[in-house]
Amino acid sequence: MNRLESVEFVNMYMIKNGNKVLVQDLVSPDWPGITFLGGHVECGESFTDAVIREVKEETGLTISKPQLCGIKNWYDDKDFHYVVLLYKTNHYSGELQSSDEGKVWWENFKNLSHLKLATSDMSDMLRVFLEDDLSEFFYYKDGDDWLYDLK
Repeated sequence: MNRLESVEFVNMYMIKNGNKVLVQDLVSPDWPGITFLGGHVECGESFTDAVIREVKEETGLTISKPQLCGIKNWYDDKDFHYVVLLYKTNHYSGELQSSDEGKVWWENFKNLSHLKLATSDMSDMLRVFLEDDLSEFFYYKDGDDWLYDLK
């Protein structure tokens, strides 16, 4: 059995500030709307270093102590595996600034459900970030429909 597969690694991160969380109005035709920040892991880069680099590029903030708190993953129709590593932290310094990726700001947790979110699964993804008994958000295909499980 061949255990090698094509994989794309991406990080998504939640930066907390008391009862607020950093969000981004993503400028992307593929993911329009409000989301947490994220970015690709470059070849040869550690996952943690990728998170720190991406946060700096997209927000101007320097984070520390990013904690891996879960994964989101799925296979496309060609057996390509997408893996999104979910990180969180409340340790940061610097001045918040938006980038070409989109406008960033601190939003109250309670208000997230009232925003135009980039994905309909955002509230369940938030659970993986926050609940200690959840660590995986797994998408799978059932016929033509995409479904997911929280594990």
